[in-house]
Amino acid sequence: MFLQKSMSKIKGREEGFTLVELLIVVAIIAILAAIAIPQFSAYKKRGYAATLNSDVKNMYTAAMAYFADNPAVVVAPTCAQLTTSGYTASAGVTCTSTILPDGITGSVVATGLAAWGLTTPTATYTATNVFTAAVP
Repeated sequence: MFLQKSMSKIKGREEGFTLVELLIVVAIIAILAAIAIPQFSAYKKRGYAATLNSDVKNMYTAAMAYFADNPAVVVAPTCAQLTTSGYTASAGVTCTSTILPDGITGSVVATGLAAWGLTTPTATYTATNVFTAAVP
């Protein structure tokens, strides 16, 4: 008799989630993931574009510092020479410098990796202070 009463108490106290409840939770998580993943991708692209834009402005500043430190220079500094003036490229950024000390010729260009998926993977700053931003 005692065993029968305790068995009925155990059977009446079944705990856990039903299959429907679990499916609802999985569906909610799937919906949230479907919303979050494209947003995360857009955030990454904007971050890469900001990196390029920042790097090209730093390259221009380093080029002007290089010209100030080396007034006899008449050719465009290489990216290695820009490094001596304080420029350090971010990871994945390629530097191109054709800017001349005359103040009207050339530009500096920062190019990002193709894997970044940017619409415009380059940022440009000309000798005449015209800035063309990278576009996510």
